[in-house]
Amino acid sequence: MHHTPGLTDFPADDNGRRSSSAFGRTVVADALRHIDPAAAAAAEHEPDWRRGYLRHFLALVEAGLADDGAAGYEIAEAGLDSVHARMRYRRDDGEFTLAQALLAVPEQPLETVEVTGSAEPERELVLPYRGEQLRGDRLNRQLDTWVGAGVVEESCAEAVREVAASPDWLDLSDQYLVALGAGAEMGPVASVLGWGGTVLAVDLPRDDLWQRISIAASSSAGRLVAPVKGSGTPGADLLSDLGAVAQWLLGFDGRLILGNYGYAPGAAYPRLAAAVDALGVHLRQQRPDTALAVLATPTDVYAVPAGAVTQGRARYRDRSRLASVTGAVSGGRLLRPNYPCDVAPGINDSLVPQQGPNYALAKRIHRWRATLGRRDGVVSFAVAPPTRTRSVISNRLLAAAYAGAHLFGVEIFEPATASKLMAALMVHQIRKPRPARPAAWEDEAIAAAHGGLWRVAYHPRTALPLAAVRGLLPR
Repeated sequence: MHHTPGLTDFPADDNGRRSSSAFGRTVVADALRHIDPAAAAAAEHEPDWRRGYLRHFLALVEAGLADDGAAGYEIAEAGLDSVHARMRYRRDDGEFTLAQALLAVPEQPLETVEVTGSAEPERELVLPYRGEQLRGDRLNRQLDTWVGAGVVEESCAEAVREVAASPDWLDLSDQYLVALGAGAEMGPVASVLGWGGTVLAVDLPRDDLWQRISIAASSSAGRLVAPVKGSGTPGADLLSDLGAVAQWLLGFDGRLILGNYGYAPGAAYPRLAAAVDALGVHLRQQRPDTALAVLATPTDVYAVPAGAVTQGRARYRDRSRLASVTGAVSGGRLLRPNYPCDVAPGINDSLVPQQGPNYALAKRIHRWRATLGRRDGVVSFAVAPPTRTRSVISNRLLAAAYAGAHLFGVEIFEPATASKLMAALMVHQIRKPRPARPAAWEDEAIAAAHGGLWRVAYHPRTALPLAAVRGLLPR
């Protein structure tokens, strides 16, 4: 019997409605239920999820500090169990779990197209930055500057230095980078191709996108391989072609690095995150040596080490008289301290309400999988810096806040710099994997390149409006 392709979707309620808010509320409550029943109940009964979600995502991180940080693993496990129990794959012959969808034999297997570049591979780590190509001593000095300014953690600089000192690590031709969201500006596709690696590129079948990707590949030193349906445009939609993509990837012999770089607007993002998560679980069951690679957003909630709290508190103490007056006049709404108490670990809450609960949930699904994945395999995970990507700049308020962020000690990166920096961190974590720490939050803090959000004086949401005002002013 012929079936229309399926679609990853939220579960339907008694009235047949499929709501991203109901899904988010339930998943967060399920994640918290065992560790903090009161916080779970608060999430479950949140009347306005679209505006009220912020405190519940904060609660997930706070609750994860219980039991010396081991609770972070339980929360991740319960959250992902909830996602997989609830998310559905809809076809005209019924609804299935994502795991069932992945086991079904696809009606039309994907074919393969290839673009091979002929450039010479880069044999040293070079970081483009403000019109320069940083290497060697110049790269080292910039890393020192960033650490001193609180823009990246010391462990981030150390990892980049180690990669720079081991240039043979850059050649990833002994494995395949699977780039889900191959066209993403922050992804490592250009870097890996520049180093002569092979990328299995998955993104939507859009002509403009593939033209851009294939031009970049043909002028590189690497090889780009993509799925294609028949004679159409290369690409595949992970929301509907999940089983076919899994089958296509498993057709390559060799170690896979499953890189999660895709983005979708609004309610499609948590659906995409669930589909990618199911794909990762499936690949690891079939190929246990599959590595996972995740870029974490800096605009989220993290537990942060004592050094970040100390620096943030010192900067708050040293704030200008104008800042003190502004905070007082605003009735405490503006320029509140990033860390009111001297506790370790501290909690950095850099969630941005403009990004919304669907974005927060999708990013949390990625983080939960990285947390669990570290216990039995190799995971590359690092907090990426705030970056002037197309999707950020398209939001007028965020674009304005980014334009004024330097006033508060936050550095906004250009995509070329951020993507290369994160690619170097991925290489480090793939080449020199480390065992999972007993406290889940500690692994998330390693090698973070948060742009300064963890170490600034002010709670980011209470400084962003002022940064945006400055960003909107003519220069």
